[in-house]
Amino acid sequence: MNIYDISQKAGVSIATVSRVLNNNKNVSDKTRQRVLSVMKEEEYQPNAFARGLTLNTMKTVGLLCADTSDPYLGSAISYLEQKLRAHSYESLLCCTGYKQSQKKKCLELLIARHVDALVLIGSSFIEQTTGKNEYLHRAAAQVPVVILNGSLKGANIYSSLCDDAEAVEYATVRLIRSGCQNPVFLYRADTLSGLKKKEGFIRALDLSGQRVSDDQIVMCSGTVTETRDCLLKLHGHLPFDAVLASDDELAIGAIKFGKKAGLRIPDDLSIIGYNNSMLAKCCDPELTSIDNRLEYLCSTSVSLLMNLLNGKSAPDKTVISADIVIRDTTRKTFKEDI
Repeated sequence: MNIYDISQKAGVSIATVSRVLNNNKNVSDKTRQRVLSVMKEEEYQPNAFARGLTLNTMKTVGLLCADTSDPYLGSAISYLEQKLRAHSYESLLCCTGYKQSQKKKCLELLIARHVDALVLIGSSFIEQTTGKNEYLHRAAAQVPVVILNGSLKGANIYSSLCDDAEAVEYATVRLIRSGCQNPVFLYRADTLSGLKKKEGFIRALDLSGQRVSDDQIVMCSGTVTETRDCLLKLHGHLPFDAVLASDDELAIGAIKFGKKAGLRIPDDLSIIGYNNSMLAKCCDPELTSIDNRLEYLCSTSVSLLMNLLNGKSAPDKTVISADIVIRDTTRKTFKEDI
């Protein structure tokens, strides 16, 4: 059954049915109820796409994520979908992978589906080479673009992120104050987030008067087992006593290393992860981890987006501070840790 059939059975014009579908006030209550009764009786479902074009909104937000198997990114998707749904918006998700050509293809696909806005989850979407971000600027000329945990300057582009540099600097200072003398920083890639975390680590060592060696900064994009083996190799010529990892999975690799090397955690080896994911509670010993307050970050991003879609203003960039959740892989430093 289509809109013409509904109009015939309700004894009204097609234009009147359209007004009812679009919640137009220029319809009497009696006529509205008659049309709605026929729709209910016939179990009529309006074409959402056609209706969206008529109203100039699909009530849909496109989400782009590099890898849904990543615990941090997967949690972000869940939070965003929940909070969008609370505002009567649905979402379309594209899992892009890390190749730029695929990111661009997925973004263009969502634009073609007439989404009302785009949310890019993670800093991996921001390239360090400025020209490679041009496709994002082109998208922003059509719909608002919100970047979660990343930052890019441009018209109609908005960023919500945690101050990763500040968080890692603070965590590294805690390690040093607890007696660790040779910390290493473990990260996956030179994304914006990865570089900011590295910056915080270097800054903390500078503040403590320590000279940073190249060996203290380790890039490792492998599995837990590969991370363990990487650290075993490093420990052979650099006897480090602390690891600050850019995510919890890498930190668990450090726990595996410590056990394999016969080190006591945290007495011989202190470890801090990042994201405070469920992994931090599932390992043994439980992992001290930086909490970048992902749920709050997602909530802030959706609130910002709703303001934009309702014609209100919003800040170009929102930066929040992280917390640190002390568990069993670090020594006690301050009174509040005890």
